[in-house]
Amino acid sequence: MASQLLSTVEHREVLPENYIRPESDRPRLAEVTTDSNVPLIDLASPDKKRVIAEIGLACRTYGFFQVINHGIEGELLDKMMAVGLQFFRLPPEEKEKLYSDEPAKKIRLSTSFNVRKETVHNWRDYLRLHCHPLEEFLPEWPSNPESFKEIVSEYCREVRQLGLRLLGMISLSLGLEEDCIEKALGEQEQHMAVNYYPQCPEPDLTYGLPKHTDPNALTILLQDPNVAGLQVLKDGDHWIAVSPRPNSFVVNLGDQLQALSNGEYKSVWHRAVVNAAQERMSVASFLCPCNSAVISPAAGLVGDGDAPVYRSYTYDEYYKKFWSRNLDQEHCLELFRTAQLQ
Repeated sequence: MASQLLSTVEHREVLPENYIRPESDRPRLAEVTTDSNVPLIDLASPDKKRVIAEIGLACRTYGFFQVINHGIEGELLDKMMAVGLQFFRLPPEEKEKLYSDEPAKKIRLSTSFNVRKETVHNWRDYLRLHCHPLEEFLPEWPSNPESFKEIVSEYCREVRQLGLRLLGMISLSLGLEEDCIEKALGEQEQHMAVNYYPQCPEPDLTYGLPKHTDPNALTILLQDPNVAGLQVLKDGDHWIAVSPRPNSFVVNLGDQLQALSNGEYKSVWHRAVVNAAQERMSVASFLCPCNSAVISPAAGLVGDGDAPVYRSYTYDEYYKKFWSRNLDQEHCLELFRTAQLQ
């Protein structure tokens, strides 16, 4: 029950055994580097062709980029982080009302990733919210803190509009019509994970989240402006730290954009590490295809006579497969390659 939440127990000086990763699967933080060339996109630039080209290059080479001047007020970002932290500092009896380890539940507070399946846990608590259509889910959201619903609903609306705008630019960067990807995804669902990573006594032995790709189409991440924790895999062989930038978002490509682009764009492997000195927050917003959407490469990206890289599937089929596995197993898209059918 909620007693499993890291945010309800006193911090220990030694990491509990069920959080300790095998030696071969530890973050090796001393080997992580920084990259001064992490793509940074200024969405207010008047040169729209250049912006679209920069997005295309980032999607091919990194699988993610940061955006600034995105049109969402910095005050709202600050409020979102503050009210999220207030939530995790509520008394245990308040958090108990929302706790669940059932992955299919649309609004729930939980810990790690999938505590029913895991043998080793992750140093994270999270509040999972479905956000679209808002009027359907808002009544079930937390009423404590008092300002939670008002702040988070405004944030969700703004992030959704930004996400749809970014999907249009990604579509154009592939040489497709601006609305091609949005149409392919159908009436997109929107989820959110408000993540809380407490101080960790031995951060070299565990993860906030181990390496994974996102099963959705696009992830828009608001990082804690004061505490780093996001790392991405570069060139398949080394981890780079993504330093927080004030009033910016990190935009991750999810598995569905890799499939729709016929493998031209990459769904980025990323992970969250933890900190011995400070707690950390992040807010991940996910734009997801509707469950019945049939995902297949855009027609303009498959040459005459060429087989698509991935077979067609519904998002519902993909999502169930993703949740049936461990988070850090092989890329889930590998199970949908056309070669699997031969």
